[in-house]
Amino acid sequence: MTLERRPPHRPTVSVVIPVKDDAVMLRRCLRALAQQSEQPDEIVVVDNGSRDDSAEVARAAGARVVECVTAGIPAAAATGYDHATGDLVLRLDADSLPDPTWVADFRRDFAQRPDVDVLTGAAHFVDGPRALRVPLAATYLGLYALLGFAALGHLPLFGSNLAFRRAAWRSVRTEVHRGDAEVHDDFDLAFHLGGRHRIAYSRRADMGISMRPFDDGRAFRTRIARGFRTVLTHWPDELPHRRVARRLGRAQRAAPER
Repeated sequence: MTLERRPPHRPTVSVVIPVKDDAVMLRRCLRALAQQSEQPDEIVVVDNGSRDDSAEVARAAGARVVECVTAGIPAAAATGYDHATGDLVLRLDADSLPDPTWVADFRRDFAQRPDVDVLTGAAHFVDGPRALRVPLAATYLGLYALLGFAALGHLPLFGSNLAFRRAAWRSVRTEVHRGDAEVHDDFDLAFHLGGRHRIAYSRRADMGISMRPFDDGRAFRTRIARGFRTVLTHWPDELPHRRVARRLGRAQRAAPER
C-alpha cells in the first residue's frame, strides 16, 4: 500500500496597513499588492480616524477595513496585528511600494529559516531627487540600524518592511505600549519581540518608500523624539547588556544536555 504524500503546509499571509488621511498613496500601495507574484490571503487596512476616503479606497481594492478610534500609529498597528488571521503577518505603510515578489520573498525566508520568528527588510526611495535616493537611503537606514542595535542589543525593526509569525505577536500583544501615541511603534515592538524571539534580516524582501519624512523638518524631529521616548520607556530594565544576558540565559536553559 502506497501512502499519499501530503504537500507541505503553505503558511497563510496577512498584510497590515495602518492609514490616516492618505488615500492617494494607499491606492498606489494596494495596486502594488494586487500585482504580487503570490497574493496575500488577506489585507487588513486599519483606519485611524481618516477624514478622507482612505477606508473607501481600501474596501474598493478588496481589503478588510478595521477601525481604530485610539489615535496614534502604535494603537493602529497593534489593532491590525490583532485582527490578522494569517500564519505570517506582513506590515508596510500606506505610502510604501512593495516589490512584486515581496510576499513571496518573506514567505520563502520563513520557510527556509524555521528558527526565525521576525524578519525585517531593506528599503529604497522611490521619489525625491534621483541623485539623493541611494545615498540618503543608505545613510538613513544605516544610522537607524546602528543606533537601534546599540539601544536594543539586536536588530531593530523597520515598520515599512516587516514580517513576523502571528504566534510571536500573540506572545507580546499585551505588553506593547499601544496606548502611547508618542512611542515609536517599530522600536517598541522590537524591544518586546526581540526579548523572546529571534530577529533576522531579509536580503530578499525590498520595499520602496517615500522621501516625504524629509520634507517636513518638524515631523522628522518628532520621529526622533519618539525614538528617544521609546528607549527611555524601556530603560533601565532593558539596557542592551541586560537583554543580551537574559537571551543567553534562555538559550543555555533551552539547550539539550549532553
